Amino acid sequence: MNNRIKELFNIDYPIIQGGMVWCSGWKLASAVSNCGGLGLLGAGSMYPEVLREHIQKMKQATTKPWGVNVPLLYPDIDQLMNVIVNEGVQIVFTAAGNPAKWTGFLKAHGITVVHVIANGRFAKKCEEAGVDAIVAEGFEAGGHNGRDETTTLTLIPHISRLTTLPLIAAGGIGTGRGMLAALSLGAEGVQIGSRFAAAEESSAHTAFKNCIVKTGEGDTLLSLKKLAPVRLIKNAFFEKVHDAEIHGASIKELQEILGRGRAKKGIFEGDLTEGELEIGQVAALIDEIKPVKTIFDELLSEYRHVKNDLINNATFQL
Repeated sequence: MNNRIKELFNIDYPIIQGGMVWCSGWKLASAVSNCGGLGLLGAGSMYPEVLREHIQKMKQATTKPWGVNVPLLYPDIDQLMNVIVNEGVQIVFTAAGNPAKWTGFLKAHGITVVHVIANGRFAKKCEEAGVDAIVAEGFEAGGHNGRDETTTLTLIPHISRLTTLPLIAAGGIGTGRGMLAALSLGAEGVQIGSRFAAAEESSAHTAFKNCIVKTGEGDTLLSLKKLAPVRLIKNAFFEKVHDAEIHGASIKELQEILGRGRAKKGIFEGDLTEGELEIGQVAALIDEIKPVKTIFDELLSEYRHVKNDLINNATFQL
């Protein structure tokens, strides 16, 4: 059976690694691509020359397809886009903004464009902008998130009714069982972030990876909704933000609490007290730091096992 996500990216499995800030460097992205998925460099935490360096190292580390994730709220985005074009990147995922801003520019340079959305309103905008595929990301996801708090279970079938574009599910997916569920909801591929954030090849600090492993049910919460919603592990910094939000803090006051470099402090430098620790709810299912190859093998094995159970087990026959 044809799978449009596999065909679009020329990959073996419709598994995309999320382009997470401070986690998704060339080591992680190339490892995912070499396993048959699609690795993404997380440009949101890279200066233009740093992105260029990672792109060049990707070219040396893999001959398989890969891409770059670009948050559209990046302050000097034109510089990033020029690096992407000049270095011959073939696939770009855009997020956190209007797809109309850069899709035309990227498509004019022969680049495959995918846009990340969190609600149905942007599905039409994606079609009008001419993107090649959509990532629909549910409220369970880590990092920047949608304000509507629509779960993946609801979002994927909703978006699949609104568009004929190839659809990738994201948010709360970190197991083979979760992959199967997402595909049954109408997606043709999955984007997995948090599970790969805790991989050995992730560029995140070891202290942050260990924190992910220890994160349990209810240990994360969507925060900073007045700025750019982001799911955070509950720590001292989170409590400051949460208390300020409860007391009606203004955007300016929240910006002052956030300051600069807060995500770098937590994810890349390992400050588990004052850092911004971005991760998805699926962290509660992650209990060990593993190599990408092991994670990939486990995803595929569980997917196949559960699928066969559904086909053969009389319990599931209605």
